[in-house]
Amino acid sequence: MSFSIGGAGARIGPGQALRQFGTHNEAGRLFDRRVVARLLVFANPYWRQMLIAFCAMLVVTGLTLIAPYLIKIAIDQFIANGDLDGLTRVALMLAGAFILTYIATAIQQYLLARVGQRMLANIRAAMFRHLQALSLDYHDTRIVGVTVSRVINDVAVINELLSEGWITLIGDFLILGGIVVVMLSLSPHLALLAFTIIPLMALATALFSLRAKSAFRETRSRVAAVVGDLAEDISAVRVIQAFAQEEKSQARFKALNVANRDAHIRAMSLSFIFLPTIEFLGMSATCIVLFFGGLAVMQNQVTLGVLVAFLSYVTRFFQPIQELSRLYNTMQAAMAGGERVIELLDTQPSVQECAGARAMPPIVGDIVFENVSFRYRANTPEILHQINLTIRAGQTVALVGPTGAGKTSIANLVARMYDVNAGTVRIDGVDVRDVTQQSLRRQTGIVPQDPFLFTGTIADNIRFGRANATDEEMSAAAQLANAHAFIAALPDGYQTKILEGGANLSVGQRQLICIARAVLANPRILILDEATANVDTVTEALIQAALEKLLRGRTALVIAHRLSTIRNADVICVIQDGAMVEQGNHAALLARGGVYRALYEKQFAA
Repeated sequence: MSFSIGGAGARIGPGQALRQFGTHNEAGRLFDRRVVARLLVFANPYWRQMLIAFCAMLVVTGLTLIAPYLIKIAIDQFIANGDLDGLTRVALMLAGAFILTYIATAIQQYLLARVGQRMLANIRAAMFRHLQALSLDYHDTRIVGVTVSRVINDVAVINELLSEGWITLIGDFLILGGIVVVMLSLSPHLALLAFTIIPLMALATALFSLRAKSAFRETRSRVAAVVGDLAEDISAVRVIQAFAQEEKSQARFKALNVANRDAHIRAMSLSFIFLPTIEFLGMSATCIVLFFGGLAVMQNQVTLGVLVAFLSYVTRFFQPIQELSRLYNTMQAAMAGGERVIELLDTQPSVQECAGARAMPPIVGDIVFENVSFRYRANTPEILHQINLTIRAGQTVALVGPTGAGKTSIANLVARMYDVNAGTVRIDGVDVRDVTQQSLRRQTGIVPQDPFLFTGTIADNIRFGRANATDEEMSAAAQLANAHAFIAALPDGYQTKILEGGANLSVGQRQLICIARAVLANPRILILDEATANVDTVTEALIQAALEKLLRGRTALVIAHRLSTIRNADVICVIQDGAMVEQGNHAALLARGGVYRALYEKQFAA
């Protein structure tokens, strides 16, 4: 069962995506301990696999450092002296080092990929659970596509940092430190000459980092805006085509797409400048070592083996630096995405269980609104003002009034989709805030104005509120809802696949399935939100007949614009500007000559 949202909770448009999730100029850190600490919780279940991968990284690091030194030994001790046996031993040792490096690298990459995919699934599952727990006011003000971008794109880059990034980061620093130690031990003079490049490298890194912080934050905001607009426009394609607004829609998407493209180009351009700069500095260091090292060999200050090892170490020295620059990009994107993910996970539902909330007892059906006032958000106008309403068990109460008067808001408060700002809503004398939300909502149901069906079969949709129902119970519910005849006439009957949005069924057929779903769930309180507003007169008759059966013995709130559909209601409440202005049955309200009579005469003037 699901609840539709009133006008005050309307979704924001795609143009607000950047404002909603922050702009690219917001301050941020390269490494935010709070974000990393929160995200590392998802790595805790896999610490054993991560430890093995870490040990494999240590093996690879050690072998990477020892290989050039073995070449130095081979040249100076065995090749120079013509010692074939010694050269053979070193060659075999070097071959063994390469084989071990291959095995350790394979183990490391396999474990990191395995852990990474599991962490990816766990983070997304946690976000999905949290999104389901968040109150409707959160979803009212978020673009669906932007939320999807958080769950898909941001989590993917976070996972890359958590699973592989930190081990690679440690490995690169260990290789750098090890190379420095080995180079200084072999020849301090050549080592210091090679290290003259480091200040220039530090300057290039500092300049890159200053520009990269804002650039990578901008990319996260821009891609979220693109996904948000895309999701909304695909959902609204019928409306866009009906109003011939394809060009306007395409122009808006093009603007967002170009902004996203340019943001990524700016971010990647920094990398494309930085990486060649590091490579150029590395080649410069190699030239310095080759020239001065060659002079030292000629002057017998160092051996040829030392020079060859130095050239190898210098080349390897700059490889981790290039890798660290790539990790810098990943870290920037991960910090930007991590902030958004943590922001989402830290968002608390506005409707929360109170301490000691108990399960709602089986509902009889008495509903009381006592001095209820309500607004959707703190910065929005009040929707309901001092509403007092008593509904007896089994009564059908109709809510009528102009659009935006607050009718749907009253219905949403019954199932505690939102919390009142003042006053109390009681069911069978129990404040709805004192019971668990699920136990309350399992006993309430809705037939919405815009019937929503999930992708799957008709049977799946009817069973949505009661998955363990038998085929006989499902068929009986469909018969009561006057849906069985058209379902049975379909080629696959109840196993007919429903396309996205129920596109292969008419609005009336979708509505009858929603009624069957409500019948099978057997709620004690039923809300009908304009259930016949969008159907033809023949289907309306079928729906009205089905609803009459469904309402028997239940407490019902009926929201209606067609006053002909609620003339038999026990009580009709007229809502105007958020206030209850009239109550009574159809005949009494007509006789009073007030707002209801004016609405009725205006509707039936023809």
